[in-house]
Amino acid sequence: MDHFFSILGVFEDSLWGYVGFPLIVLFGVYLTYVSRFVQIRSFPLVVKTFWHFLTHKGEKEGEGIPPLKAFFASIGGCVGIGNIVAITSAVQIGGPGALFWVWMTAFAGSLVKYSEVFLGMTTRHVCPKRGFRGGPMYILEKAFNGSKIPGIIFCIFMCLYGVEIYQFSVVTSTLSSSFALPKLWVTLGLLALVIYAERGGIARIGSISSWMMPTCILVYLAMGGYILVASWDLIPTVFCDIFKYAFEPHAAEGGFLGSALLITISQGIRRGCYSSDIGVGYASIIHSESSVQKPARQASLLIFEVFIDTFVICTMSVLIVLLTGTWQLDIEPIYLVQTSLSYFFPYIEYFMPIFIFLLGYSTVITYFAAGMRTAVFLSPKYGQRVYYLYAVVGLFTFSFVHSSQAITIMALVQLGLLILNSLGIWRLRKQLSFDIPEFDTLPAKNQYQNANCTHSS
Repeated sequence: MDHFFSILGVFEDSLWGYVGFPLIVLFGVYLTYVSRFVQIRSFPLVVKTFWHFLTHKGEKEGEGIPPLKAFFASIGGCVGIGNIVAITSAVQIGGPGALFWVWMTAFAGSLVKYSEVFLGMTTRHVCPKRGFRGGPMYILEKAFNGSKIPGIIFCIFMCLYGVEIYQFSVVTSTLSSSFALPKLWVTLGLLALVIYAERGGIARIGSISSWMMPTCILVYLAMGGYILVASWDLIPTVFCDIFKYAFEPHAAEGGFLGSALLITISQGIRRGCYSSDIGVGYASIIHSESSVQKPARQASLLIFEVFIDTFVICTMSVLIVLLTGTWQLDIEPIYLVQTSLSYFFPYIEYFMPIFIFLLGYSTVITYFAAGMRTAVFLSPKYGQRVYYLYAVVGLFTFSFVHSSQAITIMALVQLGLLILNSLGIWRLRKQLSFDIPEFDTLPAKNQYQNANCTHSS
């Protein structure tokens, strides 16, 4: 089995190095150009839009869930263990320069996420008494002139990706080892919590994430900010290394002796895509259920989401391990940030497992919901029951598999989703609009198709 995953890892490196890397960069650059750098030009309006939804939590423009619930449900899947473990493993393998490519991926990739949500909003269907349903399966159907085959392929990939085996594995391993708990009982308990959240649909997931995410983010940033202040004299040197080794092969002590520039770039891009969920399509499924009637308004939240995820949280994680030097230690990536924080704060060995549980749980339930939507799309009658069975078996099995093997599978499936979603967006690119509306007009009348949503959760 180890030999099989070793071969799979080489295959993953090749695909992300020669397919994923140019795809996300070229497509992101194209969208940045045609949008006239909307992620910079309209960023103040994006923040204003988020603030409006934050201060008008009960406001709804029509059918569907409140926009802020959709946002927090989406960011619950975006902000997770990938921001702490996967992102620092990129630096451990590819060196400090990997962070530069994480930034570039987020800068360009934010418009890929914007586009998938915008098109998801314009192609979504009305489900009687259940609001809206949308996502890449509907986008691809329109992009290919009514053909359901591309959408079916996407749904199969999303069903696989929706069972977040990597983060589930990290959470169960961390809790069982940190508190000396039987892994079987930890796994069963977490499965029960996942099913509880899913039974309430995206509305319940949004409610859970809306109180969980702000607390986690603020606590983590406060701790990271303290380390930055305490190590302020090292910050210039760290940033010099980030930009220097972004374009040079880096060799240092640790787990990446002799790593080449391509590895640095590939690690930065693939972990940046994984951390921010760029090109996956789940954000389109989640945000399509929003009550907002103007697609550009809801889609603009994705720019803010990627900003928080990458330029704030991921950057903080990488700076923490670079400033403390733990990135050069030969330890598991899951312990890099924990070791760094332990230099400054007591009882981190108790805090970090709980923190990882909260982040991982929010991500697992969000992806579970997205996977469920695609399963129901494939089979309105049996999709829900089959997906529950598949998810329980998959999560249970991979909780006893090493997390590095789980993330290899996730990275390969993610690349398939990225290719499909990019193809759909490209074919409908002329329908995109990057003009984010102010809050000075009445919501547009609802004009969507009815969809068969029998037995959807």
